[in-house]
Amino acid sequence: MIAPAGMNNEQLAALVRGVASEIHDSRPGFWKFEHRDATVFVITDESHNRMRIMSPVAELSDLTNDVMQVLLEANFDRALDARYCISSDIVWSAFLHPLAELNDRQFLAALDQVITLKNNFGTTFTSSDIVFGG
Repeated sequence: MIAPAGMNNEQLAALVRGVASEIHDSRPGFWKFEHRDATVFVITDESHNRMRIMSPVAELSDLTNDVMQVLLEANFDRALDARYCISSDIVWSAFLHPLAELNDRQFLAALDQVITLKNNFGTTFTSSDIVFGG
């Protein structure tokens, strides 16, 4: 499957260069960089029209069952477009979206939510000032 015209790796690379305070790794479909004192990964798959923004939050082994419950509740009403998720024994803040349908403004807003959700882990567990249904 080939992604329709729209956002692509070249455009994402330019966005990353515009916001990153430091870029650790950059190649088509993968960027690891620092933004707002957070390590961020952006990963794409143009052939399947997918993109994700991720930032590590905590070691899974450090979480209690009560905190896991709060993460799931936060995903329902406080995390908005970013979400808490788990991979390789790490809790991540992540945003997933079709690549081609993404625009610059959405990418920057999603990046902000991912970092805000990471930073609010252990306190409000929110990705912005908005709480769904509030």
